[in-house]
Amino acid sequence: MVGRILRPHGLRGELSVEVRTDDPEQRFAVGSVLGTDPAAAGPLTVTASRWHSGRLLITFAGVADRTDAESLRGAWLTIDAGDVPSPDDPDEFHDHQLTGLTVVTVTGELVGTVTDVLHHGQALLAVTPAEGTSRRAEVLVPFVAAIAVDVDLAARRLVIDPPPGLLDLGQGSSDRTVRGGSRES
Repeated sequence: MVGRILRPHGLRGELSVEVRTDDPEQRFAVGSVLGTDPAAAGPLTVTASRWHSGRLLITFAGVADRTDAESLRGAWLTIDAGDVPSPDDPDEFHDHQLTGLTVVTVTGELVGTVTDVLHHGQALLAVTPAEGTSRRAEVLVPFVAAIAVDVDLAARRLVIDPPPGLLDLGQGSSDRTVRGGSRES
């Protein structure tokens, strides 16, 4: 996901977009074709883009007025994961690379599966508990080197060394809890 359409801007079909990519100039360049979620909303071709008051405004081909633009509100803008080059730094990962990884502790305990990567000042891995574990609720695991000690993309596995109590947050509770930190060493 490279962005989410928020709302129309003006009367001529321009849309405000929440940017979810590190390279908005490339992803939203004139002529770029973006997939959508839901798929029925696209694909969409960028005909113009500009920054206004800290917000990216985009015009898509075929979206001529505010009514057309309103029909796209809330749609996610996507690109094919194969079009994204791998990061040069071996300790950097794209969200799509982490989603779906099986999470285990350093002692080999199965925790669950990464279902989302949230960015709230730092990356948090949303881990849905594995069936048969005592955890009933999603746990948010800070994606920091001290906790996420090994990411093995080939084996589709993430090894964590959780601080005391982190995994207990998912037992008997439906609340999502956020912990601080960053992936940097």
